[in-house]
Amino acid sequence: MERFLNLPCDPAQLGTLNLAFVGDTVYDLFVRESLVCTANQPVKKQHSLAAARVKAAAQAAAAQKILPLLTEEEADVFRRGRNAHVRHKAKNASESDYHYATALEALVGYLYLKGELNRLRTLFALLLEEPT
Repeated sequence: MERFLNLPCDPAQLGTLNLAFVGDTVYDLFVRESLVCTANQPVKKQHSLAAARVKAAAQAAAAQKILPLLTEEEADVFRRGRNAHVRHKAKNASESDYHYATALEALVGYLYLKGELNRLRTLFALLLEEPT
């Protein structure tokens, strides 16, 4: 198991929105790390690029890209995230995109809290590939 802290935590026992709460930050860190490590650009430019990649529409597109590759367990977590009853919606996002973004964040949070960083790296690497 690989996480920042080794506190006992069973992600299967956590609510979907708690998983998404953690997953949002993990996903943001992935995006920021990939930007910083691939191009030394001004911070303002990095921030704009990061914002474009973490907005709901971009996360929904990322979710669609990895959805066919998910294990049954991961697909169950994703489904729970997509069906979560969120009481608000992001500005400038469709309801569908927001649900898919929440599902992706829940999955990322689940895998992170489970300590499956290698699986996260595999999924993130697919998201970094250029479309064919």
